[in-house]
Amino acid sequence: MAGTQPYHLKTVSALHQLRRLPSPGHPLISVIDFEDLKWLADDEPKYIVQEFYSVALKRNFAGRMKYGQQEYDFDKGTMFFVAPGQVFSIESEGQFNHTGWLLLIHPDFLWNTPLAKKLGRCEYFGYTVHEALHLSEKEEAIISAIMQNIAQEYRGNMDQFSHDVMIAQLELLFTYSERFYHRQFLTRKMANHQVLDRMEALLTDYFNSDDLTGKGLPTVQYIADQLNMSPNYLSGLLKVLTGKSTQHHIHDMLLKKAKEKLSTTSLSVSEIAYELGFEHPQSFSKLFKTKTNLSPQAFRQSFN
Repeated sequence: MAGTQPYHLKTVSALHQLRRLPSPGHPLISVIDFEDLKWLADDEPKYIVQEFYSVALKRNFAGRMKYGQQEYDFDKGTMFFVAPGQVFSIESEGQFNHTGWLLLIHPDFLWNTPLAKKLGRCEYFGYTVHEALHLSEKEEAIISAIMQNIAQEYRGNMDQFSHDVMIAQLELLFTYSERFYHRQFLTRKMANHQVLDRMEALLTDYFNSDDLTGKGLPTVQYIADQLNMSPNYLSGLLKVLTGKSTQHHIHDMLLKKAKEKLSTTSLSVSEIAYELGFEHPQSFSKLFKTKTNLSPQAFRQSFN
């Protein structure tokens, strides 16, 4: 089974079977106690792709989890989120010693609920492994209780209210997750401000170089790669610190350089647009007016 091609898990039951666990109590949602996952199978696939959501709450994970090219060692209470279609792998030498819970949710369970759209917009499902959520003991207890409530619901006598109760528990879990990520951005304020400083220096160097003319405007992906972060995590961090997304910061630097050129040079608007990496001057003029309520020419005239 092992190999370089990702091994696809289409159902929650398929993961239970892979891990040699009893069949799930519900076909579309499951809560697994990591105490029941002591060993990886000898034929464990190297790379796995799931067609369902998973949320892991782990402590003392004596192994390495890889997401893309990133690797993370879990030692304290940590949450990690995997969306359908993401590639990951788990490596361990022998027995696992970690504890915690693994929540699996098939998209069909969320069908026709507001939560289906909400999960599609949750940025932390696009974070890389080293951007996992680190929990305090109190936060860990809250998440653990919600997961156990979900398990208790589907293991009990299912009735017409069971699905709504579990959806409500999931909404609560993801709301807490957003709160705790927001808290993590704030508690790491010094390190995060260093990221902000590095990003501003990176943008300044880029806009002062020949890269604009040759490569065009920097993309959010480019900035995130240079800072060794996922685009979603970087934008989430910046929104907490500054109230602005990464794209907004790129546009701010663009406008700063545009205003400088319009007010201190005799270059035409078209020439300025090309120097700022725009293939079409009309695109530059449209963006400038959208951001400043003035056309580039009107802004220039205001200095005469």
